[in-house]
Formats: sequence, C-alpha cells, structure tokens
Amino acid sequence: MSDDSRLSPSDGPAAVRTAAVIPAAGRGVRLGPGAPKALRALGGTPMLVHAARAMAASRAVSLVVVVAPPDGAAEVKSLLDGHALPERTDFLVVPGGQSRQESVKLGLDALPPGHDIVLVHDAARPLVPVDTVDAVIEAVREGAPAVVPALPLADTVKQVEPAGTPGEPEPVVATPERALLRAVQTPQGFDRATLVRAHETVTGDVTDDAGMVEQLGLTVVAVPGHEEAFKVTRPLDLILAEAVLARRRLNDGF
Repeated sequence: MSDDSRLSPSDGPAAVRTAAVIPAAGRGVRLGPGAPKALRALGGTPMLVHAARAMAASRAVSLVVVVAPPDGAAEVKSLLDGHALPERTDFLVVPGGQSRQESVKLGLDALPPGHDIVLVHDAARPLVPVDTVDAVIEAVREGAPAVVPALPLADTVKQVEPAGTPGEPEPVVATPERALLRAVQTPQGFDRATLVRAHETVTGDVTDDAGMVEQLGLTVVAVPGHEEAFKVTRPLDLILAEAVLARRRLNDGF
C-alpha cells in the first residue's frame, strides 16, 4: 500500500481523529531479568519506540499516548525524545498503574477531546504493519464499536482439565473446532465512548480490552491480522523479531 492510499485524519465521516494508547508499564518477566520488556532493544532500538512508530505510521493516528511504569514516565519521555518519531504525530507519556487494565484506563483519561477512535496496542508487538493498523481503524469508522486483528490458528487446540500441580498430565475434555477460532493481536480499535464505558463498568479480570466490550453485550468484529504482528514474550520471539526487522531493512529500507 502506497503512502497516498493510506488513511489520514481527514478520511471517513466527519474527519474522525484517532489516538493510540500503548500500555508499557509491565516488567516482562518471561524475557528474563533486566529492563522492562517494552524497553528491551530490537535492532538497537527499544521495542517501545518501534511500537510507537508502528502506530504513527498510520496517517490516521494523530496522537500516541505511552503509558509508562509508575515511576518511569520521565525515563520513557527521554527515551522517546531521543529517537526519530514522525513529526505529524503528537506523543504524550503518562505514568501507569499496577495492572494493564489500570494503565489503559490512565491512558484513556489522558486523551484530550476530539479523538473519537482509540487504538490500544501492546508495546510487545513492535512490528505490526501499517496496513493492519489502518484496517482496524477503517472497521471502527464503518461503525463497529470494537475491532480486533486476528489470525486463523495453525495448530489443533485442546481444552483440558487443569492439573492440580504444574507439569502433571492434564486430561483432554474437548477439541474445539479450529475453523471457528482466531488468535487475537493488537492494535485493537474502539469507539472511544464504548471503551470508556467498558473501563468504567467492567471490573473483573480480563485479558484484553475487547473482552471488556464483550461483557457490555456489544459485538466485537475481527479483521485479518498479520503474522509479523506477533507478541515478543520469550527470548525466541526476540530472535524472530530481529530476523524480521533485518529482512525489512534489507528489502524495504525500514
């Protein structure tokens, strides 16, 4: 997709503007000790910077709010200031909370008026292509209250009875139909008012923001995700991300 064909803030009904919230307050213990996961280097640049650039790559995104560790907002702001970010996009750093849900809520609270579409994006998905970001935004512009990018599953999935002790054998109780299942990615996109209402009313444990909207009884729709929008969670993921980034730089000058 060429730059001229990508979404811009003036596309769509009534020039609806889009903001992205990136919760980056977690420690990322599965990547091992050291810096928080979002600050780990990928190709010499922190993953958080890659994720912020990925959101700003969409011309529809006019504001990116980064939710930093509670005591690390100044460090994260300095980090972003030290890297080249698109000048057409505004960036704001706010301190986060103790949970992802709390951090997203704090990011939402920091949004100024006028941004009626909100993306929520994992800092640990640094390589999501701009076409995926635009597809999510377009689906919200067309009227969906909540949108997730998603991929079909390659593996058969089993439902099990959890073992009482980790590592013990687990009885299989069902095999869900794989064709009906999807692996969900980010950015997830929302009508702002819907997402605000979800965060004000849903208090139980959730794994993503779309799940909160589901609890409101509203429809969440899926658009095609991308294999390069995977989450960097374990050391092997970081190796794969380095390989993807190296190929992009070689082929595309990314």
